[in-house]
Amino acid sequence: MTEFAAPIYVLLLEDHRPLAASVCEYLEHMHMVIDYAQTVQLAKKLLAEQHYNVAVLDINLPDGNGFEVCNYMRTTLGLATPVIMLTARSTLQDKLTGFDAGCDDYLVKPFDMPELVARIQTLAKRERGEVGRNVITVDDLSLSVAERKVMRQGEVIELSGLLFKLLHLLMRESPKPVSKQKITQELWGEEVPDSDSLRSHLYALRKLVDRPFAKPLIQTLSNQRVVIGAYNDENATASQDD
Repeated sequence: MTEFAAPIYVLLLEDHRPLAASVCEYLEHMHMVIDYAQTVQLAKKLLAEQHYNVAVLDINLPDGNGFEVCNYMRTTLGLATPVIMLTARSTLQDKLTGFDAGCDDYLVKPFDMPELVARIQTLAKRERGEVGRNVITVDDLSLSVAERKVMRQGEVIELSGLLFKLLHLLMRESPKPVSKQKITQELWGEEVPDSDSLRSHLYALRKLVDRPFAKPLIQTLSNQRVVIGAYNDENATASQDD
């Protein structure tokens, strides 16, 4: 991972406890943050409440199957979160059913842990928009990931590591708004700071990126969301961080 890369957040749905424990332990050792569900019901609840970079779903479960969860993510929740089906069912029809439900990858048991890690990392990079986007541009603002360089109207903007990380997140998600929950998760992981920290960092970022220029780009929206770039929201403000 790069210096400013966030932890990868993974939902694991698996009813075989010994296997789930092994997978969780290995992924945590690889600096991933894991939520574990043993049932379809709990997986759906977690998906509705939390943001994940990747979901790893078993097929056969006590109260349903992984296909159902994947379809729920795509249709009911409208999530594009990448899905890996992790299962002992290896027939072509099973795979076709999984892809039809909206899964992105398929890993058959037994499997090697490093392969699972590699697949999760690849999908997480895609989910974060980090594949093939070394330079991101929003309006007249540009950010070079490789050079850690930010420019607006030909002027270089110097940002600290955390502010660069915050701007990178907002720009890679643009024009989609980003929830403050997701921002906090990506900036600080499990070590959530006090409630004013995000507000202070947004203020500092606006001061550097927006205030020297005529057109503000960073907006705070309703429902605890932040966006950079053009966005039509009657409750948006470019000057407050509440």
